[in-house]
Amino acid sequence: MTTVTLHATGDVDPDEAWARYSVVRRWPAWAPQLTGVEAGADRIAQGLTGRVRGPLGVTLPFVVDEVDDAGRQWTWSVFAGPVRLQLRHWVSAAPGGGSTTGTRVHGAAPLVLGYAPLALLALQRLVRA
Repeated sequence: MTTVTLHATGDVDPDEAWARYSVVRRWPAWAPQLTGVEAGADRIAQGLTGRVRGPLGVTLPFVVDEVDDAGRQWTWSVFAGPVRLQLRHWVSAAPGGGSTTGTRVHGAAPLVLGYAPLALLALQRLVRA
């Protein structure tokens, strides 16, 4: 198992960055690896399940493991068959304005290392207007 931590800082207000995370239908707008999301609710909440759709129509099930709205943090797991990728996300105010976001990706090394460049691009888009 491998863990990678990524960060990005941009001009988007932390509350807006958190809203981009917490409202499920907004994910494809900033996450280029997602072309759609199907979920049982509009907002992330512990226990929420659904499916993310990626390139070529591939869909993967997910479950939200935990959410801390006040701390602007959440964790979810995405499953590719028996393989689980767990992602922990957070948003904080950046020094001098804007926001910093981070993701800790944990799972099988080939998945984590293959996903990291896409995740970094998504983080950069999340915090930029």
